[in-house]
Amino acid sequence: MLDFLKAVVLGMLQGLTEFLPISSSAHLRIFPELFGWGDPGAAFTAVIQIGTELAVLIYFRKDIWRIASAWVQSLYRPDLRGTLDSRMGWYIIVGSLPIVILGVLLKDIIEEDFRNLWIIGTTLIVLGIILGIADRVGRNERAITRMSLSHAIYLGLAQAAALVPGVSRSGATISMGRFLGYDREAATRFAFLLAIPAVVGAGIFELKEIPGGDNAYGPWPTLVATIVSFLVGYAAIAWLLRYVSTNSYLPFVVYRIALGAFTLTMVSLGYMAA
Repeated sequence: MLDFLKAVVLGMLQGLTEFLPISSSAHLRIFPELFGWGDPGAAFTAVIQIGTELAVLIYFRKDIWRIASAWVQSLYRPDLRGTLDSRMGWYIIVGSLPIVILGVLLKDIIEEDFRNLWIIGTTLIVLGIILGIADRVGRNERAITRMSLSHAIYLGLAQAAALVPGVSRSGATISMGRFLGYDREAATRFAFLLAIPAVVGAGIFELKEIPGGDNAYGPWPTLVATIVSFLVGYAAIAWLLRYVSTNSYLPFVVYRIALGAFTLTMVSLGYMAA
């Protein structure tokens, strides 16, 4: 029963933090350690992210269907290859390649070395500062309709940095989007769409580890956490898109720096094991 209660808490934490630029993987590493629960494992973290990505699939279902159908049709209809939706399909595919390739090549390092709390605390602070600078200098001159292949590659490379817990997939992608001149809503929306192949793929890839591999919980608590993360994550998407249309990312920057400093302090004092 205790594992199920932990799973509900971690599922809520995943749902709340996946789409905010504050790193869900960092939270799923820091807070269980703080509560004395230990590291839930990279497999548990990857699988419950499927729940939040399911929320993305449902929330953006019309956009996804439009993009996917236009992309498929453009394969045999040359007249559709210049449309935004067909191009967006290619942008998402190309932008997903860096994180997929590096994720496979660095699997062991990601699941072991990168989960060190010294690294996570540091990346929370550093990427928080980068997000703040990007949001401040971003010119708000590009809408998502002005996306290009080169920009999709840059955004994909930024997303790949999130293989290190603490970076934040959405935070890295949004930061790059702001540096490239995209407005906050465009950068956030593309970050959501770009994450779908990588997160779903990583979750499916790690499913085999759930019964007895790198996972502190069993299959059923993991399923519960995934369902909870979906419900909470769906609400978080709607809130964030409304928020960024009229507000800056400054509160997230402050939070990242504070959490990173707290984590490093707790580890250095011996209250949390790195």
